[in-house]
Amino acid sequence: MHAFDVLGDPVRRRILELLADGEKTSGAVSAIIQEEFGISQPAVSQHLRVLRDGGFATVRPEGTRRLYAVNLDPLRDIDAWLDRFRRFWTPHLDALATELARGKRERRLRDPGEEPNQRETP
Repeated sequence: MHAFDVLGDPVRRRILELLADGEKTSGAVSAIIQEEFGISQPAVSQHLRVLRDGGFATVRPEGTRRLYAVNLDPLRDIDAWLDRFRRFWTPHLDALATELARGKRERRLRDPGEEPNQRETP
């Protein structure tokens, strides 16, 4: 299965987000996914299996529990693939960052008594 086929499913993406925070038991993952998506425990197990078979997750037994974690290698491959497309959005994001900094600087110069982290109220 291709990496984007694996990651194309919102349940599997959410599972990877959970695992990105650290190793989790299958029971912990199942409880969260069942609550958020309303799917059964066997369905969550199938998604975990697809992630494991696709190389995105690892599993290790610890007694009667199964601990899942993210495997970074396939994510690095996706990042490398995406690299050729970054030129389309990076300049726009850089320009946005410049405009945001310019706006903050102008507000700071205009209102010198304001705290830098103080939010403006409408």
